[in-house]
Amino acid sequence: MSVYVGNLSYEVTEASLNAVFAEYGSVKRVQLPADRETGRLRGFGFVEMGSDAEEAAAIDALDGAEWMGRDLKVNKAKPREDRGSFGGNRGGYGGRNRY
Repeated sequence: MSVYVGNLSYEVTEASLNAVFAEYGSVKRVQLPADRETGRLRGFGFVEMGSDAEEAAAIDALDGAEWMGRDLKVNKAKPREDRGSFGGNRGGYGGRNRY
């Protein structure tokens, strides 16, 4: 049971996001991904709630709500896509041997 939260302020903390979602039920975990190179937050996060009902209540109440000067985008998180290791074109020569 995970909720995607987009359009977050770069000043957000896990504690502040936890407090907002705790108003709608038990929060199991908050994740705020950061950019690998800069360490800066990426402007979105994930909140894991205790039940589907709590998740639905949080989505209904917070999607489009203004928080920290920004309009939140809140919806059910989609499963992460398996992107493979380095993309789809393996080989790069169109299948012909030129030897």
